[in-house]
Amino acid sequence: MDVEGSNPFARSIFLLKASELFDFPTSLPFAHHFPNRIPPWEWIKRIKIALADFSFVHGLPHHTIPKGLQIGSKVFLHPSVKLPSHGVIRGPAFIGENCELRPGVFIRENVIFGKNCVIGNSCEYKNTLLLDNVQTPHFNYVGDSILGNRVHLGAGCILANLRFDQKEVLAPTQNGLEKSGLRKLGAMLADDAEVGCNSTLMPGSILEKKSKVAPSLSFSGRLGEGQIYAGHRLGSQPAR
Repeated sequence: MDVEGSNPFARSIFLLKASELFDFPTSLPFAHHFPNRIPPWEWIKRIKIALADFSFVHGLPHHTIPKGLQIGSKVFLHPSVKLPSHGVIRGPAFIGENCELRPGVFIRENVIFGKNCVIGNSCEYKNTLLLDNVQTPHFNYVGDSILGNRVHLGAGCILANLRFDQKEVLAPTQNGLEKSGLRKLGAMLADDAEVGCNSTLMPGSILEKKSKVAPSLSFSGRLGEGQIYAGHRLGSQPAR
């Protein structure tokens, strides 16, 4: 049986794998905590475990931290991180090489950022994994979510993580909706996905690689690789 390969029938009887959405970057020292063969929502459960296993000995010296920036005890800041004049980093948190933190940022518990990420002004993050080169520049909420390499969120984009009825979030897969085991689950945005300004992704939403949600929309479900959602699905993007 073709488990990993090109046979669509063989793939359909297995749950979505994290490897179908993400290439875990070498810049992050947590690869063993995030195996490729498990469903991507299982990665959410492992963020806290990964940080609990990390030594917070090294990082940016405290004398270089601006007075208006509040930082908790279990926070790793790469020496190249650009810090804002004010904000809050509660921790545990790992903030990687060349990340830019902008004024008013609110980083809560259990957050991992890869290298070259933009952590925007007045943005809030909680129990979240950002891979490399992610841009979340302005007024975003990112909770219980995974953002793949080179993902971009437009200003005001919200990744909702709690159902209106507060029941378990169901994840969209090839076989329909699957139980995630999570009451709080945001969105999983694959490498090179993008969301336009002021759009909201409902809990458990999945955007596959290079897919896009247009501005000022609400999206729920799963958007296929290269597709665009603009109130309805527009099919694949033209090759560049």
